[in-house]
Amino acid sequence: MEIVSTVFGNGEFIPSKYTCDGEDVSPCLLFLDPPEGVRSFALIVEDPDAPSGTFTHWVIYDIPGDFEGLPEDVPPAGNLEYGIKQGLNDFGRIGYGGPCPPPGNPHRYFFILLALDVESTGLPAGATKSELLRAIDGHVITTAEMVGLYGR
Repeated sequence: MEIVSTVFGNGEFIPSKYTCDGEDVSPCLLFLDPPEGVRSFALIVEDPDAPSGTFTHWVIYDIPGDFEGLPEDVPPAGNLEYGIKQGLNDFGRIGYGGPCPPPGNPHRYFFILLALDVESTGLPAGATKSELLRAIDGHVITTAEMVGLYGR
């Protein structure tokens, strides 16, 4: 399985449109070669270089297993079409919060895709990353990740 973006490559800089310096919308993502038996996906985007420790930028789950990715600009709502749910990011908001690092060295933003053997996590909208990870424990078939960079 692989996760790719249509607007930046693995290890490349994230265009400012997808950050707090631009429109702060989520980038288009593609899920390639999903494993057999996948019933849903979850996605976590996090910055391990944040001054206060790993900072969560996006938690989205219950993405149907037949989805081939996510479009650009996923709305900041807890409950989306097709039963997709979004959780709370470390900005204290539901949905995607783009890179917004302090001035200095570029930060790394890990887009972590998890293929699950269950259709639903059983979580309501607004779950945190830690709640999601507890709910999917034992249900992860495989993971894939890509890294984007952003600095100011």
